[in-house]
Amino acid sequence: MGKEDIENVKNALDEHLSAINENTSEIQALFDYIHELETKIEKLSGRLDQTQLSQHLPLPKQEIAPLNQMEKKIFLTLYTEETALSSAEISARTGIALSIVPEELSALTSKGIPLIRNVCENQLFFKLDPCFKELQAKENLVNLSLQSFM
Repeated sequence: MGKEDIENVKNALDEHLSAINENTSEIQALFDYIHELETKIEKLSGRLDQTQLSQHLPLPKQEIAPLNQMEKKIFLTLYTEETALSSAEISARTGIALSIVPEELSALTSKGIPLIRNVCENQLFFKLDPCFKELQAKENLVNLSLQSFM
């Protein structure tokens, strides 16, 4: 390989790195936008609930799909924690592989568990919605029992 070939490879790698950085910035901007939309949707949901309560209409019963064992472990970890946790912290506390935690968090959300996501120093943190946590304590929506952990 000549000096010119090395320079061409270096230029190609620099262009590739630049494209990756642009994509990362775009992904972060989209994530921030989605987070902003989720916040607005939560506010609208709260206002709708208040409107229904003021009109003495029954609130819709929140349906939660059954959770598998890993989802239950993660749910219980988030349920018993007051602060938001990173995927690494969830992995350490549950013994579930770090590579699987994001999939399980996504599954929890798709099954109706409301999670609050926050980004701090480019790290994603998860927390159970406090209103849902209170509802879970009162009505056991997730249907947790001692037998389900044995």
